Amino acid sequence: VQLVESGGGLVQPGGSLRLSCAASGFTFSSFTMRWYRQAPGKEREWVALITSAGGSTNYADSVKGRFTISRDNVKNTVYLQMDSLKPEDTAVYYCNAKRLGYEYWGQGTQVTVSS
Repeated sequence: VQLVESGGGLVQPGGSLRLSCAASGFTFSSFTMRWYRQAPGKEREWVALITSAGGSTNYADSVKGRFTISRDNVKNTVYLQMDSLKPEDTAVYYCNAKRLGYEYWGQGTQVTVSS
């Protein structure tokens, strides 16, 4: 099982990034996918989720209206489009796959929002 995030980097406030998480080794289309983030010195927090067929999404209040989660069940990939980025969005972003008693994590990708 692998979840591999990519797309992180350094961006100025107000800018955009698109994170990707490529999945392999499990039935991706059956799993709800989530993005989490962890800032230095803080606990990991949930950011967004998308149900297995992509029919439902939900967001943390801190990112609602700025971030968009989506998935491609053919490419086994989940995305996080991040717009209007703020310095407080700086964190390591992790993707998560969960279904019943199974849960998998990626290794994370760093996002830094700074001028």
